Amino acid sequence: QVQLVESGGGLVQAGGSLRLSCAASGHTFSNYAMGWFRQAPGKEREFVASISRSGGSTLYADSVKGRFTISRDNAKNTVYLQMNSLKPEDTAVYYCKGSSVSGTDIGHDYWGQGTQVTVSS
Repeated sequence: QVQLVESGGGLVQAGGSLRLSCAASGHTFSNYAMGWFRQAPGKEREFVASISRSGGSTLYADSVKGRFTISRDNAKNTVYLQMNSLKPEDTAVYYCKGSSVSGTDIGHDYWGQGTQVTVSS
């Protein structure tokens, strides 16, 4: 059973920074492409950023380009989202996602429980 646990959310003023972490257990972390999604109240969950298994490729939503950075440390089974220059519209629950691209669970997706990020104006 794969488990993803997010942490690092909180309340911050506009223009501030937060770093989210997603710790994985129960699988071979390097077999998973990882991503961050977010969901604001009353809205659908939306893509924020993703990173390949080795960390060599990243992808960002246009709304966060230049402000957010996704990274991973496979030795620590952890993916990060550094969020700078935060805006009130970044307020959402942020979810970590793992997508298996190898191993016995190939084709499976896994989600964390989410962590709340609130940006005040």
